[in-house]
Amino acid sequence: MNSQKKSAVRLDLVLAAIMVAMGLTVAGLSWSQLSARKQMAQATVPNSETPQVPAGKTDGPAPSEPGGARPTTPPPEPARPDADAQKAGAKPALPAAPAEKMGEPVKK
Repeated sequence: MNSQKKSAVRLDLVLAAIMVAMGLTVAGLSWSQLSARKQMAQATVPNSETPQVPAGKTDGPAPSEPGGARPTTPPPEPARPDADAQKAGAKPALPAAPAEKMGEPVKK
């Protein structure tokens, strides 16, 4: 190799080493900043005017005990009412599911 190529390679290596050192410095500073923070951020400020009872309800939610059954106040309603309820005029909460579409069998 001639001296001009050697100096160009040496310059490239020095620049690469400087860039690696700068990258490691930035990563180390960022990591130290992240590890220094021990607090949790809260996205929104809790509103003291938040109603405890949902709109349209007269009583609040049922109390929950750890390990106990899930509170069911009000009791859950089925998405599809039974046949007697449908005859009485109850409408389903969900629309009817679309029929499954069958295609031709895959040929090998």
